[in-house]
Amino acid sequence: MTTVGLVLAAGAGRRFGGPKALARTGGGEPWTARAARTLRAGGCDDVLVVLGAEEEAARALLPRDVRVVLAPRWRDGVGASLSAGVAALPAADTAVVVPVDLPGLPAAVVARVLDAVPDRGDLARAVYAGAPGHPVALGADHWRAFRDDLRGDEGGRRYLELHGAAHVECGDLFDGADVDHRAQPPTRFGD
Repeated sequence: MTTVGLVLAAGAGRRFGGPKALARTGGGEPWTARAARTLRAGGCDDVLVVLGAEEEAARALLPRDVRVVLAPRWRDGVGASLSAGVAALPAADTAVVVPVDLPGLPAAVVARVLDAVPDRGDLARAVYAGAPGHPVALGADHWRAFRDDLRGDEGGRRYLELHGAAHVECGDLFDGADVDHRAQPPTRFGD
């Protein structure tokens, strides 16, 4: 099976204090580059990153082997960014979706969720102590309907629930927490 990773990094990051696509770890690694590396290490053959806010500056932080998808309506919310990303997916059997604000996500979580999607008609999502989280794996047979179901600032949770996405417990590998606020002073991006 071929798998493509999709990193959602288009938003303005209002609560964060700036676009998360520009954020870096304490060691200086861009979150977008880290997400791409994690997806590849977890089993993705190709990686796309969805950009919007501060697109030019964010693009400069990406590794050369990552493809960029622009979300022209990124201001409409995560649904619009996710829709643009899913529409741009290349021919593959499965897509693994992660938001950029999980810089601590280990590749083992990606691999475990991906293992739960052995067929193009399957859906799975990571759960942490039973609570839904990311990554989400979408078999290619779902891409069009998933995209058509997206609305505004809503992600794909409703579609996943209605279509019986497998819950893959990953709490033993990661806490699933995203980073919504900067730990460092506002003059510097970081986790």
